[in-house]
Amino acid sequence: MAPPPPASMPLGQRLMQLAQTLQFGWFVGHLTLLFCSLRYGLSYMTFNYYSRWAKFSYRTAFLAAAATYGIVVYKAYRARARSATRQQGGALALAGDENVQYLAMALVWLFSRQIPLALLPFAVYSVFHVATYTRANLIPTIQPPQASATSGTSPGGRPATKSSPLADTIGRFVKQYYDASMTLVAGLEILLWFRILSSAILFTRGSWILLAIYTAFFRARYSQSSFVQGAIGQGTANVDALVANQSTPPAARQAWNTFKGLVKQAADATDLNRYTGGQQPGTKKAQ
Repeated sequence: MAPPPPASMPLGQRLMQLAQTLQFGWFVGHLTLLFCSLRYGLSYMTFNYYSRWAKFSYRTAFLAAAATYGIVVYKAYRARARSATRQQGGALALAGDENVQYLAMALVWLFSRQIPLALLPFAVYSVFHVATYTRANLIPTIQPPQASATSGTSPGGRPATKSSPLADTIGRFVKQYYDASMTLVAGLEILLWFRILSSAILFTRGSWILLAIYTAFFRARYSQSSFVQGAIGQGTANVDALVANQSTPPAARQAWNTFKGLVKQAADATDLNRYTGGQQPGTKKAQ
């Protein structure tokens, strides 16, 4: 993330310089996603999720999500082009980039039927992206750090500065709740898979195609995210404990073991490590 404009510039020029960066467009996209998610949430809670404003908010949220992840993917591509380096692995390496995966899913949700649960993982990510950008760029631009009156220089030899109390509060919030929120996202993405599966079982129009696309996305998430792996491991352990109960019918126990075996076989067959020489494609943290 680029540093904020120099404090020596007037406030108007600092804000103008900040607004002319792609990173600011990325921030506005996440902010728009948050506002639209909240607006759609209000419509959902009042059972007006098919009203004109609800549809507009839902589609705009995913349009903003596609724009934000598109900016990150574009910046990564431009950085590689400038450094004259080529990413190994070709299409598989590109598919292994988390930002490409979320860009693809944002476009899928943008043009698919409304599934409110699909908005929540993107909204959780946006909370932390907006908070991080506000702390690192927006606050220092509006209120540049002041020289500390208690110490002369920092360990790097630069004059010591005093950060904003608001920035410190945001930093503590991100540090304290990040892991719990990523675990929440993992749980939401698992619930979303079952939500799509239920639609497929009922033969809702287009649901089987959507299930195939989301399953591929979720398989990639499982291979890259320790939070998803932990959530699935915890859920599997809970079901194992339930099935191991003496009151569980043998048929249910056998069905669960068969299901686990099929899932393991499918996971092994779709492991990208088998097709990339045993190395996981280069991945990037979703932004």
